[in-house]
Amino acid sequence: MTENCEKKTFVITGATSGIGLAILEGLLEKELNVIGIGRSPERCTQQLERLREIYSQGKVAYIVADLSLQADIRQAAGEIKNMLKEWEAVGLDGLVNNAGTFTFWQTLTPEGFETQWAVNHLAPFLLTNLLLPALNKSADARVITISSGSHYGAKLNWSDIQQLGRYNPLKAYKNTKLANVLFTAELNRRLGHDSPIRGAAADPGLVNTNIGGKTESRLAKRIWACRRKSGLPAAQAAVGIIKLLLASNWKTKNEIYWKHGKPKKPNPFALDQNHGWRLWEISARMTGI
Repeated sequence: MTENCEKKTFVITGATSGIGLAILEGLLEKELNVIGIGRSPERCTQQLERLREIYSQGKVAYIVADLSLQADIRQAAGEIKNMLKEWEAVGLDGLVNNAGTFTFWQTLTPEGFETQWAVNHLAPFLLTNLLLPALNKSADARVITISSGSHYGAKLNWSDIQQLGRYNPLKAYKNTKLANVLFTAELNRRLGHDSPIRGAAADPGLVNTNIGGKTESRLAKRIWACRRKSGLPAAQAAVGIIKLLLASNWKTKNEIYWKHGKPKKPNPFALDQNHGWRLWEISARMTGI
């Protein structure tokens, strides 16, 4: 894939650490403009100051938002639109739905959703839909949603899609990663081939980040501490995702699931159009769009 590195503007969620930060820095190295979203005001400020000292060409900004809360997502979308105007950007060239979470114990957000479902699926669904007008102004926009190989073998339970009745943390996580691929496939179907926007679900592989360590379970922390050691460095995992964002010749292909910049067959459940339509309608009701 060849890169198209004209001056472009991107939004990346979960951009204060791990893969999100690595993607952000990779784009800044190419002198592109990036808006990062993070939950912690302190970490957003720290990264912003550090990045502005290192990269002088591309523009960089951070927006603080808790992506488990739809009210925060809507506010962040408004701030992004204002920032695009301030930067005199024609449109938004790419959105990376990277932010994710793993919760060992079942927890609900203040808005009443299971936390993994809210952050890993509903947040990308809502933010993407809110930013579609800005993405549509680009001649060649990308929506990359970070999924995982853990989506293989998963299957959504339509009668209890959030697993509120019987919670299993690993199953809940796998289901959200399956939802990421289903959402991507349905997004492309609804946009159609003539749309300037194209979506992809990206599998970064096992990455050495702290996503599995952010839990109150000591056992889960120990298990993840051992497992993450065999993972890729975040900067290496980000390479394939940056290729998808900047490639000039992949949009005409029908592949929706990619790993390290190469297409891969996803879980067949994710390619079922009826499943895609059903998930979209449920998600639309949950987010009020």
